[in-house]
Amino acid sequence: MSANQPALSQQERSHQQDANFLFPVFLKLEQLPLLIVGGGYVGLEKLTAVLQNSPKTTIKLVATEISAEIKALSEQYPGITLVERPYEPGDVVGAAIIIAALNDSTVSEQVQRDARQKGILVNVADKPALCDFYLSSVVQKGNLKIAVSTNGKSPTIAKRVKEVLNDSLPDELDDLLDNMQSIRNKLSGDFAEKVRQLNEITKKLVDDK
Repeated sequence: MSANQPALSQQERSHQQDANFLFPVFLKLEQLPLLIVGGGYVGLEKLTAVLQNSPKTTIKLVATEISAEIKALSEQYPGITLVERPYEPGDVVGAAIIIAALNDSTVSEQVQRDARQKGILVNVADKPALCDFYLSSVVQKGNLKIAVSTNGKSPTIAKRVKEVLNDSLPDELDDLLDNMQSIRNKLSGDFAEKVRQLNEITKKLVDDK
């Protein structure tokens, strides 16, 4: 630390250590084979979230028992394969992403270990310490998609923020995005000049409020 740099207070150090350092990214999940382990309520919740965002994803779902709701849902999506038997370590082979969606801690931890050994990213429901990534609450208005994260602390708060944003953002945003794409395609100049012109145009969205 520089001699001229003020020392951080205990509260400031605590905030830094407790900050959200997650790196937000949007996956082309239809290009990444997904394994879901769990066929009950949690499995249905995770499966539904995936399908709402990426309906063309190739999904293998493994569970000792698979609910009737999951079976009915899978009939609507040809990319889903259901395997009704206990999880086996070999199930992770071929998966690019894994979600352990069950209430059995022993099996969840086994899935996490198997995924780590294969270098596969894994999410373990309700076990933040075992997760490589979290599933966020998502707000979508056409092509605009906003992901909300609480760093795994409170999915309930994330859902409430989602509701606020969903109610606040107008449905016409997708039309605006289409118009902006047309404008961008017609702009001349190098990249920096195009950015400057787009900034001038979109600045009105803020100034007019």
